[in-house]
Amino acid sequence: MSRLRTKLHQQIQQKELKSSRNVYTSESRMRHPLKLFKEMGRDLLNSRELAWRLLVRDISAQYRQSFLGIFWAFIPPIITAAGFTFAKSNGVINIGNTELPYAAYVMFSMTLWQTFTEALNGPLQAVNDAKSMLARINFPHEALILAKLGEVFFNFGIKLILILGLFIWFQIPTTWSLILAPVALIHLVSLGIFIGLLLAPMGALYQDFSKALTLISGFWLFFTPVVYPVPSNGVFGSIVKLNPVTPLLVTTRELATVGVISNPQGFWIASLIAILGLLLAWIIYRLAMPFVIERISS
Repeated sequence: MSRLRTKLHQQIQQKELKSSRNVYTSESRMRHPLKLFKEMGRDLLNSRELAWRLLVRDISAQYRQSFLGIFWAFIPPIITAAGFTFAKSNGVINIGNTELPYAAYVMFSMTLWQTFTEALNGPLQAVNDAKSMLARINFPHEALILAKLGEVFFNFGIKLILILGLFIWFQIPTTWSLILAPVALIHLVSLGIFIGLLLAPMGALYQDFSKALTLISGFWLFFTPVVYPVPSNGVFGSIVKLNPVTPLLVTTRELATVGVISNPQGFWIASLIAILGLLLAWIIYRLAMPFVIERISS
């Protein structure tokens, strides 16, 4: 661990020496958007190696300090599926029909929901964990987000073992659309990163944002078709359909299983919101972080 910290510190110092010095003036940087976008692209490329170092460090710490290790990626969806399947089989809840066996439906959907919430909470966690580093060292702040994004996809790669087991155990047929499922998954992750990145600067100053996001995520789950199919009518059905996570999560699940997209229009609208929102959040993050660092350094 000490060797990894030394390498990480050396890498950050090298990035600091290579990076150009930023001079902050009273003039808004949005007056020169082309220059701003060039700086963003440059720093994104320059942050790759540092992001890799941070990713390796975080993943090593995550699984080294856990007795069950990677099994924590499987336990939540399995327990959730077991609980709801038991309740459904005993008539406690009336879920309705699902396109997959119910246990597989819940486990698969819960895996996708976990990935979304990891992307949602990732930027706030990354910035909060790096406060001391941000206050002492100048480096491309995009490295923190890239590292957390890599961690999200790494964790999903582990969850693929569970998904593969579901397909084999429940004999779920596959179609050619399975190869398009990762595209929908990227859009789902982009939506989470967009919201998390938008809140990250304020979350670094006030812990209320992290706590509120955890609370909202639990409430948000009830309006997302993870343990039930998409309602066809009613006020609750309208709320679920207006939820931007719904078309992205449902489309990812449908492409991986039945191969028929039930709401392509909703999927593309939500995808557009995710992509454009991510770009907007990146700009806000870029402009806000110098002021955030000034506050946490004082």
